[in-house]
Amino acid sequence: MQRETLDVDILIVGGGPAGLSAALRLSQLQEQQGGEPLSIAVLEKAREAGAHILSGAILDPSALRDLIPDFREKGAPLVADVHDEDVYVLTQSGKLPLPIIPPPLKNHGNSIISLNLFVRWLTTQVEAAGIDFFTGFSGQDILMDGTRVVGVRTGDRGIGKHGEQKATFEPGVDILAKVTIFCDGVRGNLTKELMRRLPLGHHAEPPQFALGLKELWEIPSNRLESGTVIHTLGYPCGTKSLAEASSTPCLTVRCRSASWSGSTTRIPCSIRTWRSIASSSIRSYRSCSRAVT
Repeated sequence: MQRETLDVDILIVGGGPAGLSAALRLSQLQEQQGGEPLSIAVLEKAREAGAHILSGAILDPSALRDLIPDFREKGAPLVADVHDEDVYVLTQSGKLPLPIIPPPLKNHGNSIISLNLFVRWLTTQVEAAGIDFFTGFSGQDILMDGTRVVGVRTGDRGIGKHGEQKATFEPGVDILAKVTIFCDGVRGNLTKELMRRLPLGHHAEPPQFALGLKELWEIPSNRLESGTVIHTLGYPCGTKSLAEASSTPCLTVRCRSASWSGSTTRIPCSIRTWRSIASSSIRSYRSCSRAVT
């Protein structure tokens, strides 16, 4: 099967914050050093920028300031600056506030953002720098010459559910690059494939993963002020080890506006079934609702 090929200097797989930041920084370095401009391409499987990134987040702006010093003037979508934060240990019937905020949980000086809006904005900065941003193309295979990565093959289109080629079939494109950077997520398919092919991480500590459940709440406008951050420990996640709990908060509330807030429950996958995850998260939401009342 004949495939089209595209040659670039640098290919970045994944159009999230990491991939976009890498592309923009490489473009800046090339501009500072002079010479021929680099051909940089970012490959994103979603149909549009940010479509697969739905989470809220708390942003430490120091790295963004290094990358784009005038990010506020350029309209970075910072929803609110953190001005008030608390840490509660939850029980079945109430809450116990911690007298101090543990350093890993301090967020004064940080900003609350929507990652979806942030990625959309960062994409405009990347495209303004002359970087190619390809949406709707998933990386299907890694192209290698021996142990050297030479690019990525995008997925074929027009394939039926039984693997047959439909009338709309289009073969994927081979994107060849001098340097390929994989930013396809924590459990990205191509990254996992690369680690299988090459001896990467064989002598490293095994990775640990957790399952996150996220929900948006509509709350009364006077319940929490915009810019409020609340971390909770304890019920229903348990209080056997407060030190362990503090490293993985059970619930986090981030109030972006006066009318709604985002919440995250982190539960280790290995100790919960889907049914218990659902029931635990419901109890957690009820407890936190009482805690912030």
